[in-house]
Amino acid sequence: MANSVEVTPVRGFWDRRAFLQLPWKIYAKDPYWIPPLLCTHKGLVGFKKDSFYIRNRVQTFLARRNGKVVGRIAAIINQGHLDLHQDNRGFFGFFECENDQEAANALFDTARAWLRENGIQNIRGPMNPSINHELGLLIDGFDSSPMFMMTYNPKYYAELIENYGFKKAQDLYAYVGYIDMLPGVINKYTSFAEQIKERFGVKVRKMDISRFDEEIREYLTIYNRSLSNTWGYVPMSEKELEEEAKGLKTLLVPDLVACAEVDGKIVGTMLCIPDFNPAIRKIKGRLFPFGFLEILKTKRKFHDIRAVCTSVLPEYQMMGIPLLLLQSLIPVAEKWKIKKAEFSWVLESNSYSRGSLEKGGTICEKTYRVYDFDEVSPEDH
Repeated sequence: MANSVEVTPVRGFWDRRAFLQLPWKIYAKDPYWIPPLLCTHKGLVGFKKDSFYIRNRVQTFLARRNGKVVGRIAAIINQGHLDLHQDNRGFFGFFECENDQEAANALFDTARAWLRENGIQNIRGPMNPSINHELGLLIDGFDSSPMFMMTYNPKYYAELIENYGFKKAQDLYAYVGYIDMLPGVINKYTSFAEQIKERFGVKVRKMDISRFDEEIREYLTIYNRSLSNTWGYVPMSEKELEEEAKGLKTLLVPDLVACAEVDGKIVGTMLCIPDFNPAIRKIKGRLFPFGFLEILKTKRKFHDIRAVCTSVLPEYQMMGIPLLLLQSLIPVAEKWKIKKAEFSWVLESNSYSRGSLEKGGTICEKTYRVYDFDEVSPEDH
């Protein structure tokens, strides 16, 4: 019997529109889903100019059953990953699908076929579109909405992906700390933090607003360098760093950004942002014409934050600097009346960061998974 699902490349205005609108249909009755910011989403899927695609490539596809769009996927060639890891691996991302295994299989088949046509045998995902953006499939923690720039999906997606033959590559965790934990943290770690400062001469300060552009760029450079030994990591290009810095300038609250210095040199940074997702839900993912006002309002009043990254240069990583950066959040939490901080994401293989967070009393509330599907070589048959 002929396959009743047809998968075609996205071409033209109406296909692009169908690709972008599908999530609104998939999640129509889901109270926890947060729509994407469409102005950003269009660039990340390759429908408008984005710095990621200066050196990388993407092809988007739609799956239709009897003319109705039932799924979508993007096949991605990340040249930076190929150059660094030499593993002949492409990626899939922006996967959305009805609970339809046949449609999911057809989407994965098509994405893999496109990658093979471009000389790539193995595939990993979901990456939307890379490890420096949103990634991973939510597999545990479906009872609340995600934090800003964290993924969300129906429970059945894991079944669709695993039934196809994908295997776990790595899990990522979201740890959460609540305001009522602070007294215990203060009592437990204040003396230890003071010892670190004295022994290594570490000073922690807030962002220098008068040097905002330079500081953001320096923070991102440290982010790039600090993750050089991290699983799957690919450094951002110069153009990506520039674009990221520009975007962060709009989102950052200076009180939520800290740096650690040794001998006047920045050696570690912590970057937190307010959880903008309640505002994004309210504006339905549309910043214009007036949605951006809700984002600006959130920067003035918020209760939940996401600690996006705590980055320390490799040669300073065993000095306890992350603890000092985390400690600097305590007066900030009291000033802004922050109720919850999510530290996400943290790799399963990053035992140092996980241990530090768990010792500090945080709780793992969500788990995300990245999958691999590797071609079987002829000699393995």
